[in-house]
Amino acid sequence: MDAHEVNRMRAMLALFVADVFASVPRKDQRAKGDCYLRGLMLDGRRKSIQAMAERLPDGNEQNLQQFVNQSTWDPVPVQRRIAGRMLPLINPTAWVIDDVSVPKDGRMSAGVAPQYCGALGKRANCQVAVSIHAATDTASCPLQWRLFLPKEWASDTARRALTRIPANVTHREKWRLALDMLDTLAGWG
Repeated sequence: MDAHEVNRMRAMLALFVADVFASVPRKDQRAKGDCYLRGLMLDGRRKSIQAMAERLPDGNEQNLQQFVNQSTWDPVPVQRRIAGRMLPLINPTAWVIDDVSVPKDGRMSAGVAPQYCGALGKRANCQVAVSIHAATDTASCPLQWRLFLPKEWASDTARRALTRIPANVTHREKWRLALDMLDTLAGWG
């Protein structure tokens, strides 16, 4: 989608954002959520905060970075609302459980470690998330996703503190993360 198409759909997107982010307590956070979603929808290979901010006329890299990394709002009601809106539209014929890897340089992104990186097709330094998608042969929507925390992170209190990983988040095998997410989705009906 190019910027013109996103602007044409901005009124519909604003209604969607107002509904999906209704649980987010502050108006400025909801506005950043709107900007972030538009950035994800725009054409462009890279969906990093910096790249999206450059493509958006109202994109502010620092604001988007704070929204994603530092805002104190609960993502669960947002995920639940997205699932509630998207499932009737997609009418899934399958649930897809997958892991998604993002290559990373350095050691200080949450959960980064040398592990199999599907994006590169080999073992490399990366982050891995487990996700569950509602899918048909023409549409897909992520309903749940969780960061995989490698074993080495479980006891590395210094890195956990620097990357703001809560104490209650521990190493769990990917298949256990998938079962946890299926239980969550079942609880949502």
